[in-house]
Amino acid sequence: MSSEYQEKTTLVCVPFAGAGPSFFHPWRALTSDGCRVVTVDLPGRERRLLETPYRNVYEAACGTVDDVVAAAGEGARVVFFGHSLGAVLAYELAHLLSKRHEVTVERLFVSGSPGPWTQRARRATGLPDEEFLARVEVFAGFRHEALDHPEMRELVLPTLRADCEMHENYTPSTDEPLSIPICSIRGTTDDLVDAELAREWRKATVDEFTFTEMPGGHMYLVDHAEELVRLIEAGSGG
Repeated sequence: MSSEYQEKTTLVCVPFAGAGPSFFHPWRALTSDGCRVVTVDLPGRERRLLETPYRNVYEAACGTVDDVVAAAGEGARVVFFGHSLGAVLAYELAHLLSKRHEVTVERLFVSGSPGPWTQRARRATGLPDEEFLARVEVFAGFRHEALDHPEMRELVLPTLRADCEMHENYTPSTDEPLSIPICSIRGTTDDLVDAELAREWRKATVDEFTFTEMPGGHMYLVDHAEELVRLIEAGSGG
């Protein structure tokens, strides 16, 4: 890996349920020269649309960790950001990488998520299509336009179902806390994850824990990307 990349912080962005890596592409224009953005590219979406999606978070982490190392580059200083499903997947990736030496994980930012030991109370898994989509729309606070087009819906729905299943059935692979700082973030009006739930992440690390809120609901990051990137960079030395 070039010395230029080693001097930068690599921000690894992990997508939420139903999202693909392109959600985070605009973040590249928002980061400073000291930070570069790479994304976790999961099967079942975008360029990997026709691949079978994961239904288990730990399996997804194990199947993705080598790609994360390759994207970050050997010797990279890595910071993870994950929202909702992405938060627990980033947590599992951080655990896996803590046992390896190719990259150094420096901090974990988790967003819109209770602590890893708390499962979501309101579930969508197993509901008929229309009820499932209505429940997901409530979770997200908006309806993705692709779901209103029959052909696109047929392509997107299986991955969305798989994502919800692996999120709602998630249990941590280990009870051992991380030894890196964790910052938990939530939208001030998020009615899925209250402040108490978001603060549960303090039990997931023996290092520094911080908690912060930003304006908006569960999907606050859609409208506040620039402020969120500034927060991440300030917290990671980017």
